[in-house]
Amino acid sequence: MTCPICHKETDHKYRPFCSRRCADVDLGRWLTGAYAIPAEEDGPPEAGETEPGETERRGPSAH
Repeated sequence: MTCPICHKETDHKYRPFCSRRCADVDLGRWLTGAYAIPAEEDGPPEAGETEPGETERRGPSAH
């Protein structure tokens, strides 16, 4: 198996990377948004569904 960053042989300690440096490079790419997972746009929600982050309202909350 080769390192996805520099294509050298991997080191068992840092697998799937060859070194701590390549692991950190990969982490940095995720944190800066260089890697992104594409999302498909959905149409409007169907009846009874909620938007992401929305909560359903089912009466007074019991706090």
